[in-house]
Formats: sequence, structure tokens, C-alpha cells
Amino acid sequence: MEDGRLASPAGRGRAASIIVCSCEGLWPRKYPRRQVIRTYNLCLLGFGNVNRTLVRLLQKKKHELRERGIAWQINGVATRRMGWLADANGLDAEALMDGFSAQSRARTPAPRDVGEWLRSAKADVVFEATSLSPVDGQPAIDHIRAALESGAHAITANKGPIVYAYEELSSLALAKGRRFLFESTVMDGAPIFALFRDNLPVVHLHGFRGVLNSTTNVILSGLGEGLSFDEALAKAQHIGIAETDPSNDIEGWDAAVKVAALVRVLMGVPIRLEEIQREGIGQLSGEMVRAARVAGRPYKLVCRARRTDRRVIASVQPEQVPLSDPLAWVAGTSSIVYFETDIFPGLAITENDPGLETTAYGMLADFVRAVAET
Repeated sequence: MEDGRLASPAGRGRAASIIVCSCEGLWPRKYPRRQVIRTYNLCLLGFGNVNRTLVRLLQKKKHELRERGIAWQINGVATRRMGWLADANGLDAEALMDGFSAQSRARTPAPRDVGEWLRSAKADVVFEATSLSPVDGQPAIDHIRAALESGAHAITANKGPIVYAYEELSSLALAKGRRFLFESTVMDGAPIFALFRDNLPVVHLHGFRGVLNSTTNVILSGLGEGLSFDEALAKAQHIGIAETDPSNDIEGWDAAVKVAALVRVLMGVPIRLEEIQREGIGQLSGEMVRAARVAGRPYKLVCRARRTDRRVIASVQPEQVPLSDPLAWVAGTSSIVYFETDIFPGLAITENDPGLETTAYGMLADFVRAVAET
């Protein structure tokens, strides 16, 4: 090199061109770019089977979440028994799973209400999994509203807020730049809402039908096998899918709430529960169920919705379904929903024997969606 110039192979002193190029993208990096990990403060409203299973699943998927740049800590838990627990430095997840001793609870002053609880916990994401109120959706609606107003994402497994406040809460989430997500409300964690929102743009839903209530499905299966109604109900309670008071399931309320949620979100029609024709399975005898099964037309509690020129007509009622229909083969805790759209004449989602981890996964998937998109 002479006078700042490169020596050319053809002779000294001849100027040479220097081309600076970035090789990024041409060859794989020997050392990958470091992933930025953010820790999200999680708050749990309700700490029953669903949210407890969610905590276990979060622990199980810890490494996969970190690969997506997501870490977490639990900063708040609220239950009737524990009260409003919050610690901005994080609560001990294992202690929570073991019952959370009085000594651990006393580390910080207890917040007095949901707003103070959210502020004390510095909540980024709230998981709402309290009991369903099919009458008015409360107090879950107030909980989710408070979460969104505080600047947290709101994720729920509770169908009530969808039926009674979907439009309001969705608008509030949009105004706050947060997400209001609810994949676990229908068919556990099967991606029904995400399927239409993320993967089926501009598809027009004409209607749907399905078997969406596990308790009645287990009872009908038991009746068909020769059990009495009480024995079939006891079986559903023993495996953990039926409540101590199973009236919401038996009378068709749970199924009707799910129909209303699907109609409001996927069909864009704010249908009210009283507009859904509803009949439960309480009038079916074991003899009727077994005779229908022998005849090749088993009873199912069928959920339906169909768009007309002016409105959506929806129903929940026992129907005899021919064996040629996929709904006839859904037994036990399994579920199915069959959509009719302008593009897909028939699109079915079937879920076989889901467990609590399936429901919890729907909430975890919503967590990943929420933080990835904001």
C-alpha cells in the first residue's frame, strides 16, 4: 500500500476499487443475535383448576417461551379464600401451588379491591378464570374492564364477558392498545376464534352446528350404555367435568352461552341468550336414549346457528343424529363444531377427550399472541 492506495496485482501505484458489502443473509451467523427477553408480570383472577394448571403449563413451557423472548413472574393472585394478593417483586409460584402459607401472604399489605390489586402488582397480563354467571357475566366483566383500563392485556376462560360485554371490552382494549382474548371459552384450547381471526380473512360465516357441552355428552353416553341418569351424572362429576350443581349443563345454559359467544364474535351479531331457543336433556329417559342408539340415531345436545336475511336463528336442543353425521360419533368429553362458510361448505373442528391442560393451553396461547402483537 502506498499513499493510502492498494497495490494492484498489475502494478504498483495503480488505484483499486474497494467494494464494501454486507454478507448478512448470505451465510448463517456463527454467533446468533442475542434474543431480548422481557419479563411479564402476570396476575391470576381465580386460582382453581384452570389457573393452577396454567401455572404448571407456564413452568413446563418456560424454555419454549424464552425462545420467543418471553419470561414471566406471578405478581398477583385473587380468590375468595386468599383475598387480593400482590407483590411487585413476584410471588413464589411453588408456594402458590402448595397452598401459599399465611406467612407468605403477609409479606405485603393486602390490596382492597381489583384496581388497587392491579396497581400493586404492576400487572402486564391478567388471566381471568372465575366462575361463569350465565345471568349477567359478573364479576368477570368488571375484572376485565379494570385490567384493560390499568393497561394490562386481559385473557379469560369465562364465557360470560363475551356474551354480555364483548363489544364494549373489545373497543376498550383497542383504545388502550391492549388485547382482550378468550380462546379457552369454547372447546377449551381448540383455536376456533384464532382460526377465523388470523387464518380465514374475509370468509363469511353462514352458520354452524356442533356438540359443545361435555357434561351432557357424558351423561347421554352413560344412558346409552345402561346407566341411570343419576349414575351417568355421578360419572361426569367424578371425572371432573360436571359441577356439584349441574343445572347449567343439564338445562342447556352452558351450551347456549357458547352459541351466543360464537355468534357474537364470529358472525358479528349481538344475540341475547333469551333469543336462543333452549331445551336441555332433563326430559330424556334412559329408555329413549338407548332406543335411539339401537336405531342408529343417537341423541346429542346439538347447538345450531344460521344466518337469515335479517338475523341469526340459534338453538340448543336434544336431537337424534344419524350415524352418517360426524356429530353422532362424538362421545364422552369430546366436542365438535361444523362451520358453513361462503368459501368452505363444511369446515369441522373436533376435539377428542380434552383435559384441563387443553383449557390452560388456550390461555397460554392467548398470552403469546397478546405480547407478540403489542
